[in-house]
Amino acid sequence: MSKDKSGYIVAAAFIGPGTVTTASLAGAGYGFHLAWALLFSIFATMVLQDMAARLGIGTGKSLSACLMNLTANKPLRFIIAFLIISAIGIGNAAYESGNLTGAAIGLDTIAPLGTSSWSLILGIVACILLLSGKYKLIETALVSLVAIMALVFVVTLVVAQPDLTSMLTQLLSPRMDTQSITMVLALIGTTIVPYNLFLHASLVAQQYKDADQHQAVKACRRQSVIAIGLGGAITLVIVATAMTAFFEHAVTLTAGNMGEQLAPVLGDKAKWFFAAGLFAAGLTSTITAPLAAAYAVCGALGKPAQLDSTLFRVIGFVVIATGVSIASMGFKPLTAILFAQAANGILLPIIAVFLLVVMNRESVPATFRNSTMSNIVGALIVLFVCTLAGYKLFSLATS
Repeated sequence: MSKDKSGYIVAAAFIGPGTVTTASLAGAGYGFHLAWALLFSIFATMVLQDMAARLGIGTGKSLSACLMNLTANKPLRFIIAFLIISAIGIGNAAYESGNLTGAAIGLDTIAPLGTSSWSLILGIVACILLLSGKYKLIETALVSLVAIMALVFVVTLVVAQPDLTSMLTQLLSPRMDTQSITMVLALIGTTIVPYNLFLHASLVAQQYKDADQHQAVKACRRQSVIAIGLGGAITLVIVATAMTAFFEHAVTLTAGNMGEQLAPVLGDKAKWFFAAGLFAAGLTSTITAPLAAAYAVCGALGKPAQLDSTLFRVIGFVVIATGVSIASMGFKPLTAILFAQAANGILLPIIAVFLLVVMNRESVPATFRNSTMSNIVGALIVLFVCTLAGYKLFSLATS
């Protein structure tokens, strides 16, 4: 069980370019007024990922497989499969476009070629890496660079000496209006990553196949709380550094000056270091997102999720190709990333409702099913996110 790193994989998935960009935009534009959305997201991620982990350990199956077993009715099974494929496909395509755009911003800072061109090149590189199966070694090196960037953010915040009183005042005066709703959904969508629920259940189902299930749940829960809490803390630090550098200053945050929030520590080198970190975060996520989609879709179709299978690879390539297409459409880079995260926030309730339903089925051993409290908390999370998504759609329809 000590080899299990599923909780850290979940945390790593939301510390990508989407999180760095969204947290920077939130801090620069709203200070700490939207920190409540991030705190909610961290708590909700812990709750939902715990359900996914209990499902995988208790049944030894993926979330997709469990959902397909909800009914024997063929038309209903088709609808469930369609919804899984649509939700994960759309969500991952949006997420992939954000990953590619973030990595492209980093590379374009180092070697100007245009984010659309870099997105295409990165998409090709990701396909080659997935096809070769040698992406894991490269991923380890890139994750290390992302970890160093996170550490620099922490040191920067200490050196910059932010106004803690002002941060607390803003935290206690939250905002939620038509101007901030997209940013709120983006903070939620970049933290509670829908495909992570599928990925987590699949990983622990394989890892703890022959282990003591009750001990496995305890170990997995402990690891997830630590890893997700750490990831959330890093995101809060990024919000704080951006707030200190840009909020209520006569400076607009852009793709070109986003790295200046690290200037108190790195000086003139801040721009280049930030670009390298953004590239690393983007490329690692560009590789892992299609993998997660392939696991989910193969499970929905009842096909074996094997890295070298034709279907598995085709699904991964389709997600990458779709992400490249969206990233190359000429949207403003930061706007594209922000809306990719917001799209995830809108799609999240679909997956969360599925998870709640399956966690109350008799096919899940009684000791691993949701308790009444888990159901209440899960339902409140879904209701709240649905309300936010509905408010966003209503504001778009009436604007």
